[in-house]
Amino acid sequence: MTVWWNLAGGPVTWVFILLGVVSALIYINRLILLRRSYVGYSDFVRGVELSLERGNIDEALAVCEEIDAPIARVVATAIRHRADSPRALLESVDSVGRAEISKLDRRLSLLAIIAQSSPMLGLFGTVCALMRIIISLATDAPVMRIELLSGTMQALVCTAIGLLLAVVVQVMYGTLRMKLDRIITGVEAAASEITAHITSHRGKSKQEGVEA
Repeated sequence: MTVWWNLAGGPVTWVFILLGVVSALIYINRLILLRRSYVGYSDFVRGVELSLERGNIDEALAVCEEIDAPIARVVATAIRHRADSPRALLESVDSVGRAEISKLDRRLSLLAIIAQSSPMLGLFGTVCALMRIIISLATDAPVMRIELLSGTMQALVCTAIGLLLAVVVQVMYGTLRMKLDRIITGVEAAASEITAHITSHRGKSKQEGVEA
C-alpha cells in the first residue's frame, strides 16, 4: 500500500486532484457561458439600425431584449441614452460594456493561477519526497531498496503531475481567453458602430430641422 501511495505521488496528489476538479468545473461553466454570449455583431447591429432608421425604437429595443448577450445589452444601452450628449452616450455604453466583460472574465484568473502554481506545487512534492529519502538514509536503520525506489518515484510523479496539470489548465485558459477576446472585439465594434449611427442621424435630424 505504501509503495502504491508513493507511486501515485503521495499526499500532494490529493491537492492536484482538487485543483483538477476545480479547473474542470470552471472551464465547463465559462465555456457554456461564452458560447451563449457570442453573437455576430455585424448582422445584429445592422438589424437594429434599420429599426432605428424607420423610427421604430420599441422594435429596436425588442430585438436587443430577445438576445441574452453582452452585445445586445450594450446596444440597448446606446438606444436608451440616444438623447444624451455624445460624451454621455459613450460613457454609458462604455460602462455597460466593461461591466458585461467583467462578468465573463470572472474566474478566468483562477485558471491562470492554477496553471502557474501547479509546477511549483509539483516541485514542492518532489522536494518533500527527496527529503524523506535523505532522512531515511541518515538513520542507522537499514533502508530497503524498494523504499528508496518508491520514494524516488514519488518525487518524479509529483513533478510530472504538476507539469501535466499546468499544461492542461493552460490550454483551458487559452481556449476561453480566445473566445472572450472574440466577444470583446464584437462588443467594442458594436458599441462604436451604434454610437456613431445614433450620433450621425441625430446630427442629420438637427440639420434638417434648421433647413426647414
